[in-house]
Order: sequence, then C-alpha cells, then structure tokens
Amino acid sequence: MVTASREFQVMAKPIGAICNLDCHYCYYLKKEYLYPKGESFRMSDDLLEKYITQHIEASPKPLISFAWHGGEPTILGLDYFHKIVALQRKHQPPGRRIVNGIQTNGTLLDKEWCCFLAAEGFYVGLSLDGPQKLHDQYRVTKGQKPTYKEVMRAYKLLKQHKVHCDLLCVVHNQNVYYPTQVYRFFKEIGVEYLQFLPLVERLNDGKGGVSLQTVPAEAFGQFLCTVFDEWVRHDVGRIVVQIFDETARPALGMEHALCIFRETCGDVVIVEHNGDFYSCDHFVDPEHRLGNIQETHLGELLESPAQRNFGLAKRDTLPRYCRECEVRAMCNGGCPKDRFIRTPDGEEGLNYLCAGYKRFFTHSREHLQKLASLWQEGRPLEQLMQMVRAEDAKAAPQTGRNDPCPCGSGKKYKRCCLGKVSAQP
Repeated sequence: MVTASREFQVMAKPIGAICNLDCHYCYYLKKEYLYPKGESFRMSDDLLEKYITQHIEASPKPLISFAWHGGEPTILGLDYFHKIVALQRKHQPPGRRIVNGIQTNGTLLDKEWCCFLAAEGFYVGLSLDGPQKLHDQYRVTKGQKPTYKEVMRAYKLLKQHKVHCDLLCVVHNQNVYYPTQVYRFFKEIGVEYLQFLPLVERLNDGKGGVSLQTVPAEAFGQFLCTVFDEWVRHDVGRIVVQIFDETARPALGMEHALCIFRETCGDVVIVEHNGDFYSCDHFVDPEHRLGNIQETHLGELLESPAQRNFGLAKRDTLPRYCRECEVRAMCNGGCPKDRFIRTPDGEEGLNYLCAGYKRFFTHSREHLQKLASLWQEGRPLEQLMQMVRAEDAKAAPQTGRNDPCPCGSGKKYKRCCLGKVSAQP
C-alpha cells in the first residue's frame, strides 16, 4: 500500500469513452479506439473494488474524494452506482469521510437517479452551453438531434431534489459572442456554481492551427470581461464563477485549486475502464499510459518519477515571455495541452489562449484585489458590488434617472444602481 504525498484527483472512467451523445467538440469519444474493437468498456466488479480500495489507501487526507467521469457514466445504470457506494462503505476507514462527484450530460437522469444522488450527497457536474439555440449547436445525440430540453429537464429535477449542481458551459466559436445572453440565461435558471471551459481543438498541421469550433482567444477574453463586469456589480456572493474564484486566489495568498492555473500539474489523473492509468484527461495516449492498477498500486503510479516529471514539465518549459509576464501568478502558462503557439519573440510553448487570459486578468485585477482586501479585513464580500457601483456613478455623473444604467444591466438607472448607490453607508 502506498499513500500519496499530496492530494490528488482521479477522473475514473468506469465506462471508458462510451457515451449516448455525439457532441461535435468532444475530445474523449475517440479514446474508444485505443482499445480493441468489441471490448467491453464496463469496469468489472472485481476491478471496481480494487480501484476503490487503492484510491482510499492512496488518499493522504481525512476526506476521500471520488470523481466518476466518461464518456457518460450514467450509462452504467443506477444499480452500478449503488454498488459503488456499497463498496466505499465496505472499505471506508474509521474516522474518514468519502464524497462523490459525477460528471454527466444529464439526458439519462430521472427521479430515481436524483433521489439517489441527493441521498448519497453526490456533487453533480452538468454540461449546458447556454440558451437552447447555442447549446444545441454542438451538443447532440448520436442521431444528431438536439439535447437542450432533456438537459433542462435533468437540471430542474436536480434542483427539485436539492442536489449540489455545478453547471459546465463549454465556450466555443458560437456562444462566445453572446456573453451577456449566456450569463443572464444561467442567472435566470438559478445557477449557483458555474464553470466556463474554453474549447481549444488543435489541428495536426504543424502550424499551431485550430478547428473552426475553437473559441478565438481574444473573443474568449472579451467574453470573460463582459461576464465579470456584470457579476462584480450584481452577483458577488450569489453566484460562484470558477474562473473568477481562481483569479482572486493569488491576491488572497492562496494556491490555485484548478490544475490548469497551478505552477505545476500532474495531480489530476485518469483510471480507465480496464485499470489503465494516464497522466491527465487531455493526455490519454500511449505515451502517457504509465501503467495499470491491476499490476501497480494507484499510489505508486501517482508517486512515480514519470508522473512527477509530467507535472514539473509545466513549470520547467514555461517560455521566458510567460516567466516575465505581470499576470503570471494568475495562470502560470495555463494548461499544457494549449501551449502550442509561439511567443512574440519566436519561442515555442505559449498558450493559445494567452491573449484572452491576459486581457481578462488585467481587466479584473483591480476589483479582485479589493475583494481580497475585504476578505482579509473580515468584511462582507458583497460590499465590493457597492464599491463598484459607486465608481460607476462617479464616472457617469450625468446619468439621468430614466437613462440606461451605466453598469450595463439593461435596466433604467433608477431601477438599478441609483438606489443601491444611494443606500450605501
């Protein structure tokens, strides 16, 4: 038995890459072809128990976190997940707690599923790319039929059963140009936790080219700035937007929680349906297959020199342009999978999204530093909204009561920030 020297996350793939949808931008569907045709992708009961046991043994903290991914894990059926929690209870050490998360497209969820998820305290990540027209651009069934209505049905069921639900919005070449519409849609449906995941599909053209579906870097930066401007005026303390939380961490003196922004990576690994261990979800290929948990304990694989070197390479290959960047602490070069373009001085290894990230980090930095000050002083974070509205009022002193509010909400000034600014102490 080997206990890991640091916290880790395993994206367990008990159904491999098998999915009931055919989302046009999904990078994981093709991983099915790493394995022999006709092979069963259902993790066997024996292997499932071995994985759960090794995961518990390798976990260094009292809290033990499991994350079930795919493909689409709900294809396995509810009985399979009853088996998962039964095995976890069987092997749970005294005085330690186990939590589960599941990433799903939601189309197979029903009342019975939601009752189970609520009763067992699962954290659910649900994929939804915004309003119907934008979501249905790429998230379709095997028959190319839209999925928005099914996903919204699942979201309402999850809310009804009070399941902790984190919405994941892939930002692509279509919805990136509608930031206000996308964000307000999520607000209207009552989202509390929101992630924006930029779509970057690299072409094998040797020139750093990307697919047409890929989000343009500058446009992604503007998308984040627009959403941030509304969030910082109206939704601080009400909606948690993952990238805003991450961007604030350096000012708070906290380490990044999200692997793509850490100085080093390698702590979020993959265990496939047959026990194969890969360095990262974005590096599931023969080169990054480091072993199999049926032959080598999960803890040993996590601590292996190959996995350590994979994680350190993110820091050690950072271009000089990034090392000297004023906002380096906010991203540390971003995800290695996206570091395939050249810096202005011709060095390889710049993140494709650099221009967008840099624009957003620079745009949001001043407000997030104020947020950090409020936190350090023990004051309510919501006061940041009042501070920003007051700045808006000073910058636009001629705004009339019936004019559009300068905060960009679309409401009249008298029905938006005028009263809120006036009410400040």
